[in-house]
Amino acid sequence: MSQAPAPDALLEIVENLAHYHREHEKFYAQAPLEQAIRLQHVSRGLKALAERWAQAEPATRPLPSPYAGAPDLNDERAIEALGVLFMEGGGEPAELGAVKTELRALAESHRTTGEWLSQAMDTGWAVAEKLLDYPDLADVLAERHRIITTNWQTATLSKVIGHTVDRALDILDRIDFSPAAIRTDLAGGRRDGTLLHAACDLLDHAADLAAISATLTHENDRRWRVFHGRVQRITASAGRPSD
Repeated sequence: MSQAPAPDALLEIVENLAHYHREHEKFYAQAPLEQAIRLQHVSRGLKALAERWAQAEPATRPLPSPYAGAPDLNDERAIEALGVLFMEGGGEPAELGAVKTELRALAESHRTTGEWLSQAMDTGWAVAEKLLDYPDLADVLAERHRIITTNWQTATLSKVIGHTVDRALDILDRIDFSPAAIRTDLAGGRRDGTLLHAACDLLDHAADLAAISATLTHENDRRWRVFHGRVQRITASAGRPSD
């Protein structure tokens, strides 16, 4: 019995990546769907306010209690969905500020993830060229390269999602959400509701892109399974002693 051949260092790395990155992508096949649902939830709550402000008449005799809800400004759907309650003695509802903070964090996460993934796929594409030298991988080369190109797509989607949510926030920041300012707008051009609708349209678009990203990532799972299985068989064979 002869000594077993030395393991192929590149294939060992490739097998490691195929195993752990397949597991990693299982997370990213689900997380964007959860984010899409959350973005739609936020959008629905804000749209409720926009719809309310499209037809509400500003109150001329607000209740004197600072904790009283403002009937002309509030929408029960927005209160139930987001906790956004306009009170006579308050400024911007705290819950609305929390929603904007959440959206900023989501946007930053998407931009950062997209940049990292794009750079990682640049490296992965260069490394994948070396696999062309392995005859036993010939029929799974397309699988590996499709994984990379799909990840390039999701990297771009992630960056676009980040920029889209950021622009929705830019629009929200143009609105003064204090009761006095909203009532002034209701008595004038009613621009706030129009801006809210614009922000919501962008949040809805970001949600759609997140769902597409999750679908693309999920489609990679079969490719990972096929490619990883082949690499495992090759490395296992290389590690067995020959007669």
